[in-house]
Amino acid sequence: MSENYNQNSRNIKEDSEKSEKQKFDFSVKPHEKSNIKKVIGIVSGKGGVGKSIVTSMLAVTMNKMGYRTAIMDADLTGPSIPKSFGISEKATGSEIGIFPVKTESGISIMSINLLLANDTDPVVWRGPILSNTIKQFWTDIIWGDLDFLFIDLPPGTGDIPLTIFQSIAINGIIVVTSPQELVSMIVLKAIKMAGMMNIPIIGLVENMSYFKCPDNNREYKIFGESHIDEIAEKHNLKVLAKLPVDPEMSAACDKGAIEFFDGSFWLGDISKTLEEMIKEK
Repeated sequence: MSENYNQNSRNIKEDSEKSEKQKFDFSVKPHEKSNIKKVIGIVSGKGGVGKSIVTSMLAVTMNKMGYRTAIMDADLTGPSIPKSFGISEKATGSEIGIFPVKTESGISIMSINLLLANDTDPVVWRGPILSNTIKQFWTDIIWGDLDFLFIDLPPGTGDIPLTIFQSIAINGIIVVTSPQELVSMIVLKAIKMAGMMNIPIIGLVENMSYFKCPDNNREYKIFGESHIDEIAEKHNLKVLAKLPVDPEMSAACDKGAIEFFDGSFWLGDISKTLEEMIKEK
C-alpha cells in the first residue's frame, strides 16, 4: 500500500508541476498562413532615442540584401512606422485574417494606424485591450513567408513589452539608446527585463552618438560622452552600431521616404549578425 501511495504522490506532484507550467504559459501561435523564420524585437528604455528609425532602417537594409522583411508596429499609442514609409492606405482583410500593407519594395507593415479611420485618432485604451490587440497582430495577421519580422516595441517595460515577451516567440532583441548617462541607467532596466524573460539580447545600438560637421568633417558629441561601451562590457553585450545625428535621415522619415535612405554603411555589423542568425537551424 505504501508503494501505491508513493506512486500516487509522485503522479500528483508531476501533474501539479505540469499544470503550473501551463498556467503561466501565455504563448500564442502565429496565423496558420504565417511562416516567420526570425522575430527581432527593437526596444528602448525610454522614448525619443530613435527606436523606430532603427527598426525601419533594419527592415530596409535586410530587404535590400534580398531577405523578406516585415515590421510590426507595436507602439500602439505612438505609432510612427507608416509615416516613415509614406503609407496612407489602410489594411484589408477577409474571413481568414488581415493582410499587412506592403511598401514599394515589398516590406510588409502592420500598425494600428492602418486600422483606424483617421491617423490622428488617439488610442485611449487600457492595458488589457492593448495587450489583446498586440496578440491579434501576431495571431490574426497573415504575414506570409518572412525571413525577418522586426517588432517596434513601445519604450519602457510596461504591458505591451511584457505581453510580447510572454506571447511571441522572439529570437532576440536589439536595445536602442542614446549617449546621455540618464538614458544609460534606464537602458539597464530594459536589459534586466529581457534577462528576467529569458529573451536573448543581440546587442546595443547607440543613436545620436555624434554629429559629423559637413564644413570641417569633424565629429561632435553634442549629447555628451557615450556610456554604451561601459554598459556592453559590464553585461557582456555587443555594440552593434553607433549612429550619428543625420538631418538627411530625419528628413527621409518626415517625407515618408526612409525606404530610399541608405543606412547600410552604419548597419553593416548588424546585418552580418542577422545573416548569421538566419543561417542557424
